[in-house]
Amino acid sequence: MAPPKYLTGDKAGIEEFLSRFDVFLFDCDGVLWSGDHLFPHVPETIEMLRSKGKRLVFVTNNSTKSRADYKKKFDQMGIPAEVEEVFGSSYSAAVYIARILKLPAPKNKVFVLGESGVEQELDAEGVRYCGGTDPAFRRDIEPEDFINIANGSALDPEVGIVLAGLDFHLNYLKMSVAFQYLQRGAVFLATNIDSSLPMAHSLFPGAASAGAGVAKAIGKEPLSLGKPSQAMMDAVEGKFQFDRSRTCMVGDRMNTDIQFGIDGKLGGTLAVLTGVSKKEDFLAEDAQTVPTAYIDSLGSLLG
Repeated sequence: MAPPKYLTGDKAGIEEFLSRFDVFLFDCDGVLWSGDHLFPHVPETIEMLRSKGKRLVFVTNNSTKSRADYKKKFDQMGIPAEVEEVFGSSYSAAVYIARILKLPAPKNKVFVLGESGVEQELDAEGVRYCGGTDPAFRRDIEPEDFINIANGSALDPEVGIVLAGLDFHLNYLKMSVAFQYLQRGAVFLATNIDSSLPMAHSLFPGAASAGAGVAKAIGKEPLSLGKPSQAMMDAVEGKFQFDRSRTCMVGDRMNTDIQFGIDGKLGGTLAVLTGVSKKEDFLAEDAQTVPTAYIDSLGSLLG
């Protein structure tokens, strides 16, 4: 396995690398920003790539925001982007449920572990759901809940799917309801299985934490529809119609972003060191996932 090339400060190397690709798939958290902190020179870098005729797609595993939410954030950050250029894990899951899984009515409703981003994308695809941000589920479990959940009176008989995303209001009540649906045969899906979330210059529990307790209880893992799942890659390619050999994945996390590009047989991968993974992770002799090249930050591409 060839070692990755370090491009920061290598103007000729950067130009040669960029010339290999027509399309760049960008992760967002840890690459463009961390929480509300925009990394230096990101808008200028995006503009530079567009000026070279590059096509950009923002492929994010953050399920808490819809594409419309991301458009607002891009605008706030001063990054030029359109709604149709965003492909998030919530959107990926909604498309999968509506267009691929297509469970027959009436047992095709989704029980959501997650935030409004998931709900907005399900709405956009005409998928019915419950749970999620419903205040009825944002409370402590009571003794009578155990009885009503167990006998099914607290369950919706039309639920046939449990979809787990990052949930900032996860509790035992939600987990118990999700577990009961799965025991009754519901399909188990996840927007993504990131172990952590880069935020405010630190790391916090990621989407995998929301589904982990339920997965442990039911004894099986959900089908993930975010990076590095190739179900997501197929969906992105299906929508944007690009040549994989002329496409590069840019990300900060080896086991999601970079693995996504490698498994998808893209022409290259570019790691940035502003997020989760550090260079020691992929420069080690026994490293399992190694990018084509790496830079200190996205702004390094300006040379």
